[in-house]
Amino acid sequence: MAVTGSQSSASPATLIALVVVLAGLDLVGALLAKEWTSGRSPWMFAGGALVFLLLFSVYAIGLRFAEMSTVTFGWIVGLQVAVLFLERVRYGVSLPTGKWIAIVAILGLQAYLVLAPNDGASAAEPPIEEVVRVQVATSA
Repeated sequence: MAVTGSQSSASPATLIALVVVLAGLDLVGALLAKEWTSGRSPWMFAGGALVFLLLFSVYAIGLRFAEMSTVTFGWIVGLQVAVLFLERVRYGVSLPTGKWIAIVAILGLQAYLVLAPNDGASAAEPPIEEVVRVQVATSA
């Protein structure tokens, strides 16, 4: 089922899973790229290229079932949080408490964007199927 207008055939759990998989793949690809820059290992480069190819494939498949804006925004926020956490754990970068509070707030807002229904915002607009039906009926 293709996504039309503000409709999505994916459940909130599916959207969250898709966002987590995309952010995870992107994080692994970024980590491989970072490691490649320090060692120039062809295995790191090839692994990163394969991960990003898989990332593109998962993204393309996911867009068949979910809204592009919701998936992309969730993916990017998830990736940013994971990168900040990874930099702290692996590379010793320290962030002040205020930034961690902002991260938690962003996650809460992201959950709202992903989980809140969109039906009320588009109530004034008819579904695309209705528009097409009216256009076909009036042109016949």
